Amino acid sequence: MDFEKIKGIIVDTLACDAEKVTMEASLKDDLGADSLDSMELVMALEEEFGITIEEDKLADFVTVGNIVEYLNTL
Repeated sequence: MDFEKIKGIIVDTLACDAEKVTMEASLKDDLGADSLDSMELVMALEEEFGITIEEDKLADFVTVGNIVEYLNTL
């Protein structure tokens, strides 16, 4: 999956600064996402890419890089 496309979804969903969205950025600490934001992000990713993300994988999404790596395994 294209990092720039994922980055755009993160920026739109979390209303955060695009410059802050890096592979190392923490969703919670760097981008300010709470649990509701995280769920909205997952739903936006699922809709955009036509996928289903298993609930047990959500705890693994700590950084932007974790999301990109997971999406690249699909």
